[in-house]
Amino acid sequence: MVRLYVLGNPLEEVDALPIQLLPRLCEAFPSLHFVEIDPTENFPEEEHLIIIDTIINIPRVMVWTDVNAIKSSPSYSLHDFDLGMTLKLMQKMGKLKRVTIFGIPPAHDERKKEEIFHELKQTMSNSLLKNESHN
Repeated sequence: MVRLYVLGNPLEEVDALPIQLLPRLCEAFPSLHFVEIDPTENFPEEEHLIIIDTIINIPRVMVWTDVNAIKSSPSYSLHDFDLGMTLKLMQKMGKLKRVTIFGIPPAHDERKKEEIFHELKQTMSNSLLKNESHN
């Protein structure tokens, strides 16, 4: 079973959308296993890591497969340790072979959340089908 890791913080409106969409994603993709995780804790080590996360300053749902394309935020303490830094370290240690990140923009109103859900659903369907044909 394919696992998708969902990152987000339900207490921060700007970062809550992935968690808010989780029940609908489970319903839309019953053959996938969605796991809510905190990237600052035991991050999973898998051959192909698939992630859904909020990405600030993107206009629409986007997909990344290159860890080096992720711009890390400036780090001043362990509280600033972000997803990009975590993935780059995992790759450097040989613990990450492939990654697919479904980045979604933050949304505050229900209409925009609905648009993002449908766009994410379509993007995931296209990307996951493409990945299956390459395996």
